[in-house]
Amino acid sequence: MASPRGLPISFIVLTLFTFLPNHATSLRTSFIKLPGSDGSRSSAADTYCESWRLAAETNNAGTWDVIPSVCVDSVAGYLNGDQYTSDYGVIADYALAFAKTVQVSGDGKDVWIFDIDETLLTNLDYYKAHGYGSEPFESNSFNEWVVEGTAPAFEASLRLYNALKKLGFTIVLLTGRDEHQRSVTETNLRDAGYSGWERLLLRGPEDQGKSATNYKSEQRSKLIEKGFKIRGNTGDQWSDLLGFAVADRSFKVPNPMYYIP
Repeated sequence: MASPRGLPISFIVLTLFTFLPNHATSLRTSFIKLPGSDGSRSSAADTYCESWRLAAETNNAGTWDVIPSVCVDSVAGYLNGDQYTSDYGVIADYALAFAKTVQVSGDGKDVWIFDIDETLLTNLDYYKAHGYGSEPFESNSFNEWVVEGTAPAFEASLRLYNALKKLGFTIVLLTGRDEHQRSVTETNLRDAGYSGWERLLLRGPEDQGKSATNYKSEQRSKLIEKGFKIRGNTGDQWSDLLGFAVADRSFKVPNPMYYIP
């Protein structure tokens, strides 16, 4: 059968397939070129990295070891930009708003727990030198950084910390750092502006090899056994917040650089 203009239908179909883009090939090519082969950023890469970061923060990405290599620039831009600071500030505001609704008894038993690394203190300068989390974690080099004792405070966390003290909360610091790092950790915290915590809990010899979730759950359970009421908990890892003996409310601050189970 011929077309109204006398051209065979088969010729018209062949012509259309010649000029229309192949959808499957187009999609495949777009993923191959993340980022652009000329060194420029790909909008598809940026979109993917924003989605990856959301999945990681909401604990939907599951266990992961390093950030995707294609997302190094995206994560670096986020961490060094205004959005990271804003995100931290908003979460601190929500935490403080909740804290103001708590009836603090005044007996010293109303506890707010803080993690330290990437919660009270920022190690961004260390991770800048190690690919923003794109390199596998190396404990020796990180411990050397800890010993320097120069990690600064997050402004929003320091603001929240001081406000909670004024409201009458007892502050407990629960960290994955080891007991032998107690002195340098205390000095770093004080130099960064923190003071007045009730307890600083670090990993002892009996805690080595435990997952962060189990270790921190056990420490919270011991507090409850001693009559403390865990009203709030702030950390950058889900393992800071989940498990058992959890707080009345927990607040996760952003950290797209690493995951600790």
